[in-house]
Amino acid sequence: MRRINNILSLALIASFTLFSCSEEQPIADDLSVPSEVVAKIAALGFDVDNFVPSKFENGYLVEGDIYLTDQTIAEMGQPNKLASVEQYSTNNLVNAGGGRVITIYAPEEGSGGGGGKGKKGGGGSDGYSPAMIAGLDEAIARYNSENLTISFQRVTSSSGADIVMTRLNKRDERRGVLGSAGFPTASGDPYGEIKMSGVLESSYGLSTNGIATIIAHEMGHCVGFRHTDFFDRSISCGGGTSNEGTAGVGANHIPGTPTGASASAKSWMLACTDGSNRPFNNDDKTALDYLY
Repeated sequence: MRRINNILSLALIASFTLFSCSEEQPIADDLSVPSEVVAKIAALGFDVDNFVPSKFENGYLVEGDIYLTDQTIAEMGQPNKLASVEQYSTNNLVNAGGGRVITIYAPEEGSGGGGGKGKKGGGGSDGYSPAMIAGLDEAIARYNSENLTISFQRVTSSSGADIVMTRLNKRDERRGVLGSAGFPTASGDPYGEIKMSGVLESSYGLSTNGIATIIAHEMGHCVGFRHTDFFDRSISCGGGTSNEGTAGVGANHIPGTPTGASASAKSWMLACTDGSNRPFNNDDKTALDYLY
């Protein structure tokens, strides 16, 4: 998802490089992915030409905001190219039953969080600013206002949370990563972690609504949404035509949504963003209501 006007550069999480002052020495880590792994990712249908995979956490960052590991790559099947229809879901969805509350934890600055500096769920310097927390709360409110069979609730401890939102390391923040997430599990649970930049306000100047849009996008992946312009990322990202393929997780058309996609419709699940506010449009609401 994302490129912020020529300043942020390209996808929701894209390939923008941020230069900033720091007491630390420049990061010289080799982020290149072995050619044999790139070949496997390409075989799944991901675009590795316009969006070169890079090392990320314990796996790889693919097409801007999709997090894959060696295990998930091995578990994925071969893709098919699908026709250009508007809204897509993965094969696995969250088991909502008669109603399900999905809890989300995000550490706050100086809070100490759920584990301390350097630990999953920790606060302190790894925590999020009030602006980021406000963006998360707004993203949650957007989903809850749709009266779905799933709802979201922010909790104050990472223990037992369905989704833990953890801050990216400084290396990834500096190279312009905005966020990443995965897709629901085969057992019907949401993907359990969202990685988010902590500098969306301070470095990019995003508003609460702009931050909420990016977080809501990653939440969308966690509950089974693919990119609205899955069949051609150039619609929101520019550049040449780029079809993501089914990528082994499925890209199923959601009935009731129109064929085609456009940047002007401002779906919250477009692959790239300009950093603006994108609340759910009517087609987004149809898709959410159909799935949940």
